Amino acid sequence: MSVLIRPKLAAIALAAVAALTLSACGSGSTTEASGGTSKGQFNTSPEQDRYTAPEITSIANEVPADIRARGTLEVGNSKGGFAPLTFFASDNKTLIGVEPDIAHAIASVLGLKVHYNPVSFEQIFVGLDSGKYDVGVSNITVSELRKQKYDMATYRKDDQAFEAKKGTKWRVNGPEDVAGKTIAVPSGTSEEKILLDWSDQNVKADRKPVNVKYYQDNSAVYLALQSGQIDGYLHPNPESQYHAKTSGQTQVVGIVSGAGENLQGLISAATKKDSGLGKPVNDAINYLIDKGVYGKILARWGLSSEAVTTSQLNPPGLPLEDK
Repeated sequence: MSVLIRPKLAAIALAAVAALTLSACGSGSTTEASGGTSKGQFNTSPEQDRYTAPEITSIANEVPADIRARGTLEVGNSKGGFAPLTFFASDNKTLIGVEPDIAHAIASVLGLKVHYNPVSFEQIFVGLDSGKYDVGVSNITVSELRKQKYDMATYRKDDQAFEAKKGTKWRVNGPEDVAGKTIAVPSGTSEEKILLDWSDQNVKADRKPVNVKYYQDNSAVYLALQSGQIDGYLHPNPESQYHAKTSGQTQVVGIVSGAGENLQGLISAATKKDSGLGKPVNDAINYLIDKGVYGKILARWGLSSEAVTTSQLNPPGLPLEDK
């Protein structure tokens, strides 16, 4: 979440303005997606051959009648630009990434065709509120604020990662490991909050504070990292993992929950509260987990470390004060 508009940052900005303004389906058998990962490379072509699953009648029958009659699952996605979450393929028009893949697989279990609607992050919630979109699948963190208006079916951990120059022996497991270190972080994000909290803890424990640095974009951060001007970069784990694998110049040296030290943050598929779609989406995700399709999707994008063992509907989320 740098000064480029990222999902959590957009959500924070939206909450500041108004607290609550917020491919074809499978043929009946699980098929493997082509491309996957090979020596750190990812399939970014428009020919994705996404993982899919058979329609499960008992789950599909839970879907509200108007959506079943329409035959499509209208999915709100963030515009491309956040690899490997949601970004555009090499043709600059096909939406790819772990989020589109998850949405595609959910739709297949529900017996629906997926229809992506790439928009700015805040417009996903506007679309859910108006009924334009059925579900938002776009790195949406579960929060107590959002749960007031949306049903949230979890499908991934919300983690942040410390990225460092490849070959470093430094590892981050807690506040003491960043004492005296120079670390870049996107301004106005939950990553910044965690890093500043850790720095305060270090000062109270008579350790050195963190030297926090801010940059205008990721290119500047990585130049600083390679030149030794900074020791690390704290930002979303999926982006860290993807960059480390594709660049070959960095490595992840520590992971922390996006919700802080006392709560594991979770990413969810969000539907309008009491729309009748929360439970079938939750059931579909659990089916995908049980059958191994879910695990293959995450592995395809290098995100197996963010896997959950079960999808929960409306679990505890970020406290209200954290938005």
